[in-house]
Amino acid sequence: MKYLYSIIPAIILAYILVMIFVYFYQRNLLYHPKENNYAGDTTEFDYKEVFIEVEQDIKIKSWFIEKNLKKSKTIIFFHGNAGDLSNRIHKLNKLNNLNSNVLLISWRGFNNNPGKPTEKNLYQDARKSIEWLNSRGIKNKDIILYGESLGTGVATELAQSNSFHGIILESPFTSIADAAKIYYPYLPVNLLLKDRYDSIKKIKNIKIPVLIMHGKKDNIVPFFMGEKIYQMANEPKYKYFSEEDDHMMEFNLSLIHISEPTRQAEISDAGFGLEKKGGGGGGGG
Repeated sequence: MKYLYSIIPAIILAYILVMIFVYFYQRNLLYHPKENNYAGDTTEFDYKEVFIEVEQDIKIKSWFIEKNLKKSKTIIFFHGNAGDLSNRIHKLNKLNNLNSNVLLISWRGFNNNPGKPTEKNLYQDARKSIEWLNSRGIKNKDIILYGESLGTGVATELAQSNSFHGIILESPFTSIADAAKIYYPYLPVNLLLKDRYDSIKKIKNIKIPVLIMHGKKDNIVPFFMGEKIYQMANEPKYKYFSEEDDHMMEFNLSLIHISEPTRQAEISDAGFGLEKKGGGGGGGG
């Protein structure tokens, strides 16, 4: 018993030290700019490399695929918490098959951009990128927000204005707090967390067309989170829940058709208004 009394203070001290470490180091656990898991793809599209000023002395590197600024819709792509622009080449290769402009931005702190990624800063990067599109004559009503993983939290935040053409969420989470509780069930997550991206509370504020994509074998963001986001979303809403995909969807043109239990539909039917090259049916990814 005396031994037990002597070890309890050590356990408590160790627990407090772990909490202090996680509190100050948590953004290194959330953001991984140097982790490149999808490198080596060949570029099959023409693009302009642009630098968008998001704050004084901070410009973020971005790629812009320009088709027709006046007649085409524009997809703005918010990537996830790891890797640089080149990690999304395989997706841009497919998006390039659509008659749409595409702006892929990289967050501050990523892709050798100055600054540090935080929830507030990523929202700022996204809003300034929208303003960059606006300055080129592209109106919000012609912009489709595309969020990938962590980027779904940013897209959901912006979409609450309901001024955009639509929103696509790939592998969305309900909130960072919910996700962190899965990985760190022994920590008081709500007390420690700095960046929350509370999408589950925001999705109900979105009235524009929404497409939710999630793989049922996702081992990073559990599938039930994407399913819950879909359940909470307002109509018009569409889903693509793949049996075999994991965290990142297999990105191909089969995503044009959005499967639902009672009907087959195309993204254009949901109001996205995308067309494949050469005309024809709607498309999206």
